[in-house]
Amino acid sequence: MVSKRWARRAVTRNLIKRQIYTLGQQHLCPGDAAYLVRLRSAYEKRQFQSAASVVLRGVVRSELEQLYRRCQPQAKSEA
Repeated sequence: MVSKRWARRAVTRNLIKRQIYTLGQQHLCPGDAAYLVRLRSAYEKRQFQSAASVVLRGVVRSELEQLYRRCQPQAKSEA
C-alpha cells in the first residue's frame, strides 16, 4: 500500500509499486503466502527532487531487497 500521505506524487507511488511487484516476483516462490508492503514514512522532496529519479529508484529497491531478505525463511542446518 502506498498512500498519498507518504508519497504525494502519483509518479512516485507508481515507481514504488512497480519496484514492489518486480522484486516480489524475483524473491517469492509461487506457493508463498501473500505479503503486504506498507510505506511507513515519506521520501523527502528535498532529497529526491524528481518524482521518478534513478536515485529514488535505487533507494526504494535497496530498502525492498532488505525487507524481502528478512522475510525469507532461514535454511536449517542439519548437523
